[in-house]
Amino acid sequence: MVAVSTRWLDDAEMTAWVRLAAVLELLPGVLDSQLRRDAELTHYDYYVMAMLSEAPKRTLRMTELAQRTNATLPRLSHVVKRLEDRGLIERFPCPQDARATNARLTASGWKKIKATAPGHVETVRRHVIDVLTPEQITQLAGITGAILESVDLEGNLSAVYRR
Repeated sequence: MVAVSTRWLDDAEMTAWVRLAAVLELLPGVLDSQLRRDAELTHYDYYVMAMLSEAPKRTLRMTELAQRTNATLPRLSHVVKRLEDRGLIERFPCPQDARATNARLTASGWKKIKATAPGHVETVRRHVIDVLTPEQITQLAGITGAILESVDLEGNLSAVYRR
């Protein structure tokens, strides 16, 4: 057996890690609660619709949508089916590849995302953006970018918001 030398976290590293873990645990619930209450959507439902809302013609192949939302195709299909049943998304064969399926935000879905976005942005501002200084926002972008490069090896999520 090979002996492994563990590089334990020092006090500052442990504080940073535990705080990040707490944010990762608590923030999704805060976002989900607001969206469920105000729009009858989960955060993931909203994320799927938001990705479609920003795509050309509000349409993406299901495989591309799965990459952008970090979902397996079965998970995404289940969510899209629920949103489809509500008239917010529609699926249809891809004109360029009959083997592929596209998802498109419907007119009702577009209205829903436009009505939901202000409350969601206010929640993001209240719990993330407005509690930070402009310098901290810049640091947060750098920090999350560095972490994304480490965990998003294929660059699927890293590439979504390069504006």
